[in-house]
Amino acid sequence: MTPLRIPRDLGAARTNLIDKVRRRPLADLRPMPRDEVVSNERFTLYRYRPAEGVPARGRPLFLTPPLAAPAIAFDLRRGCSVAEFFVNQGREVYLVDYGPVNFGHRALGIEHWVDDLLPEALAYASVDAQGADLHMAGWSLGGIFTMFTAAARQDLPIASATAVASPFDLREVPLLALARPVDKVLGGLVGPVYRSLGGVPAPLTKWGFQLSAADKYLTKPISMLTHADDRDFLAQLEAVDRFMSSMYAYPGRTFGQLYHVVMRTNEFATGTMRLNDRDVRLADIDVPVLVVAGLNDTLAPLPAVEHLLDLTTGAPTAQLLQAPGGHLGVLTGRAAIRTTWPGMEGFFTKHD
Repeated sequence: MTPLRIPRDLGAARTNLIDKVRRRPLADLRPMPRDEVVSNERFTLYRYRPAEGVPARGRPLFLTPPLAAPAIAFDLRRGCSVAEFFVNQGREVYLVDYGPVNFGHRALGIEHWVDDLLPEALAYASVDAQGADLHMAGWSLGGIFTMFTAAARQDLPIASATAVASPFDLREVPLLALARPVDKVLGGLVGPVYRSLGGVPAPLTKWGFQLSAADKYLTKPISMLTHADDRDFLAQLEAVDRFMSSMYAYPGRTFGQLYHVVMRTNEFATGTMRLNDRDVRLADIDVPVLVVAGLNDTLAPLPAVEHLLDLTTGAPTAQLLQAPGGHLGVLTGRAAIRTTWPGMEGFFTKHD
């Protein structure tokens, strides 16, 4: 059994705990400066402002969030921000933000993002970037959207496609294996419930995300005490708490499609998905592919993520990047600045 860590700097621990008790912020949660490129009823496209004194280089980066989780995942806090890192590399960085989901979105399915929203947002970003092709990178379901978008439309201005913590073989996800027996008993109730609600409410999506890292949430009070002298550790917890409290709902039709894939068909693992009455095949992706897997990810474990390499047979190159962290941590944990992000930057540079 690993012994508990004991804070060494008791003065720092006292200061940090007093600040927590008095609700003084430990994390710098200021968003990175950005400008709105376009905004409509479906999405807002942002361009992050360049870092002062850093020469521009490389192709732009287009960040694709998942559903339910807020887009602040890409800008968690200063010093631990995906957007900040790549801006500081001299890249032009774009972010598409879908905003919160409401009852009016209940009829939107996966094809809405793959066939309509993301192609439109990419086109706007490319025009704004003087016609450049963009490195497209998505996290979690955003990575799945990224890959199917690249597969569905070879005419889009995509220089490469990256999926971070995106599970494609869902039979390799232990948490889902535990849920399938429940589905056999209660599965018939799922459809009527989510259709009547118009989707899955935000509190349930938050609970599902927490369940994937239940051990961390159960031991969080102990972690805070044992790391009481580590202000950066506590700041990261604070930033993650802000992220978790900002969860959105899932639109009904999309949830229904995902539920069917997850519990019944494992369709993502085949590399082919039926969208708008035609088959979209991941084997049709014709740009370089990067697959990023978190070594401690229970929601998207390594076997579930690396299966994408077997599906993107038409890509000129496809490579795997393994990095420490859980489902959110591999994207924007404290180690990402030394692992995930330099690995992604190296891939982008190679394919600029």
